[in-house]
Amino acid sequence: MEEGEIEVDSIEPIGFPDITPELARESGFLGVLDLLKVAKHGKGEKIYLVRFHYVKRRKLEKRKRKKRKARSRQSHRAGQG
Repeated sequence: MEEGEIEVDSIEPIGFPDITPELARESGFLGVLDLLKVAKHGKGEKIYLVRFHYVKRRKLEKRKRKKRKARSRQSHRAGQG
């Protein structure tokens, strides 16, 4: 896999009834038990659904350049005040 980063889309508290076979499969697991074997750890009882996506290094660099350009334009406009 190419180098890159994970970007978090959302973090949402959920309950056990929300952990469905569909959610488990959508998350890359064979089923609910398979998901719980990986996800359940420690004494904690809170459950969070974290949705995320992978961004390749090249796309990250493009985004960073766009942000720098936008900031530069904003600071330039603010200086013209």
